[in-house]
Amino acid sequence: MAQSLEIMSIGTVIGGRFEPTDDHWGGPAIIRLNPDFPAEVVQGLEEFSHLLVVWQFHKASPGDVALHARSPRNNPAWPPTGTFVHRNHRRPNQLAQSFPRLVKVDGLDLHVTDLDAIDGTPVYDVAPYFQEMGPRGEVRAPSWPAEMLADYWRSRGLA
Repeated sequence: MAQSLEIMSIGTVIGGRFEPTDDHWGGPAIIRLNPDFPAEVVQGLEEFSHLLVVWQFHKASPGDVALHARSPRNNPAWPPTGTFVHRNHRRPNQLAQSFPRLVKVDGLDLHVTDLDAIDGTPVYDVAPYFQEMGPRGEVRAPSWPAEMLADYWRSRGLA
């Protein structure tokens, strides 16, 4: 019988945003890996432009989980969609993934930009983004995500 592994945080987001919001993400942050890890765990990572980061909505509570259909951002112009169509903290495990740009590696500090997690966020996994493992073929989506996320990466104060 296979043993179950305990999932542990491998690092923490330092800096960047301090409170979650719907839009205007971007800017610098650091993913500070566990100081008990040997430096070799990041050897070669600096050769990649982007990371795949798995993290937890740590300010969410189990009561936030919503297992039903609802309109994204409660906007009645967008169709009601189920829990697994949304990419927010209302998911059962309250986990997320992001694809930030890796700016530099400084010891066990990964300097990134465009990470949509906030200061103090536990990080559960980091890997380089391999384009070859991204979507294959045509990518299809309805129009509402593009409408909803038009300002997602736009910095505050910019038109």
